Amino acid sequence: MTAPEAHATGARETAGPREAQREPEARAARWTEERAERGTSEHATKEARGSERAAGSRETQRELEARAARWTEERAERGTSEHATKEARGSERAAGSRDTQPAVRRVSVGRAAALSAVLVAGGTGLGFVRDLIMAHTFGAGRDTDAFLIGWMIPETASPLLIEDAMALLAVPLVTRALRDRGSARPLAAAVLPPLVGVLSVVAGALALGAPALVAALAPGLASPDDAVRCVRAAAVTVVMFGVAGFMSATLRAHGRFGPPAAIYLAYNAGIIASILLLRDRWGVLSAAVGVALGSVFMVLAQLPAFVRCLRPAPRALPSPATALLPAAVASVAVFTLARQAQVFVERFLGAGLAAGTISELNYAQKVAQVPMVLSLLVVTVTFPRLALASAEDDARAVRDRVENDILHVSALVLAATAFLVACGGDVVALLFRHGAFGADAADGTARILRVYALGLWGQTMVGVAARAFFARRGPMWRPALATACGLAVTVAVGVLGVRLWGAPALAAANAAGITAGALLMLAGVRARVARIRFRVLARGLARLAVAAVAACAAGLAARDAVAAPLPAALLGGLAVLTVFALVALPRAAVLRPPSRFARRTEGLR
Repeated sequence: MTAPEAHATGARETAGPREAQREPEARAARWTEERAERGTSEHATKEARGSERAAGSRETQRELEARAARWTEERAERGTSEHATKEARGSERAAGSRDTQPAVRRVSVGRAAALSAVLVAGGTGLGFVRDLIMAHTFGAGRDTDAFLIGWMIPETASPLLIEDAMALLAVPLVTRALRDRGSARPLAAAVLPPLVGVLSVVAGALALGAPALVAALAPGLASPDDAVRCVRAAAVTVVMFGVAGFMSATLRAHGRFGPPAAIYLAYNAGIIASILLLRDRWGVLSAAVGVALGSVFMVLAQLPAFVRCLRPAPRALPSPATALLPAAVASVAVFTLARQAQVFVERFLGAGLAAGTISELNYAQKVAQVPMVLSLLVVTVTFPRLALASAEDDARAVRDRVENDILHVSALVLAATAFLVACGGDVVALLFRHGAFGADAADGTARILRVYALGLWGQTMVGVAARAFFARRGPMWRPALATACGLAVTVAVGVLGVRLWGAPALAAANAAGITAGALLMLAGVRARVARIRFRVLARGLARLAVAAVAACAAGLAARDAVAAPLPAALLGGLAVLTVFALVALPRAAVLRPPSRFARRTEGLR
């Protein structure tokens, strides 16, 4: 190879690596340029998107500010409208109150209960005078059995239309009407006319169907014709009791407890007057006519106060509570009738026993019910407050109210149970052993009374639990179901025991059935109404039960020291009261409202 060729070849070899080196550099340059272009493009895109987002956010912010401004204006308008409405309602109520007295009167629970107790005790005492006159005049035989079949009409209508159903329905309705409108007049105008119409139809049906009713209730009765006449005379009470019951509920919701508590004074006065004036001419029918007359007196006794408490108010549309009235009436009516059916079972099964058995059951029941009625005055007075707490959905106030009612009522009724078991024979002899009411009738009534007394706690707890249920808005069917279960227990025990033990077995069936129903209702209160604390209640009730047993033993020992009924009853009663107080009251916390600490730790119990 010549020198020039070698030089050319070396140049080509030298140029090859240089070209190879330039090619990656060119690629890198192109990649850098492309990346720069892409970066510029992406940056421009991001800037464009950012500008769009900024513009959108400014528009969104302006839109939100506009919405907030509109919402503020609407809220201000609503507030102004509501304020104006409240001022208008307040002006209407103030205008009405200038011409009338205040609708609701604030009263002390203790004072109202004491006043009611005095008047009810007076009515009960007059009722014993009535029964004493009945026992002295007619004894315990076929005539009184016939009257007591007719007596079942007011006996059923009274809890249905005065004490239980009507009160459980009307007191919450009137309480809500007073809270919402300041007057119960529109409610009274809407309820009373149809109430009177319906009850008039019922009374007419009872009068027309009296023969069939007597045959169904007491198939073995010795004097069915007298019973038919008594049923027809007593049918008037259905209408009068309904009116009197609505008046009582309205007055209690207004804080006026005197006239409602005095109705049984008027009632028994009418019966006594009729017996004394007509007994020689009409016999036992005079008592049935007196029942009708006494029911009219019940209305007249409350009429002045009822008219005064209905302050003027513009007519308003029916409230939701009024719209639910038919369903609520049905639930309360079924509950009350299932409870009262205990008496139907007794009369039906007792009709096949010896003559006078139904009368003995009736007299024993009347004596046993006195402490129950007096103890339930506590919840009668507190019921409007319970209804108001339920209307305001204050669960804690409802729970505390129910717990307090259970403990206070239990203390009263268990002390009375101890007294009746220990001294029931002396009480019956003192009240009824006169004239035609002989020693055998008194002994039979006393045996029944001691057994009846064992069911008093169940009777009162049914009353307490029922008020807790029906203070709520709308129908409540659990009380009716619980009472129906208790009635099934009564029927089973009565059918099985009446052949072996006679009338005392019927009293035992009553006590067992009503106690079973009470326990079911208390469980329902905890499940559906308020979380009452069973552990707290169990401690208090256990102590009260121990006190009742000790007091009963002391009463039995004390009354055996004397023979005459009056000293024996007084001495036994003093012993019962003393021992019960000594055992039950040292730890009076069982009767106090729950403490603040207990309220705070309610979730741990």
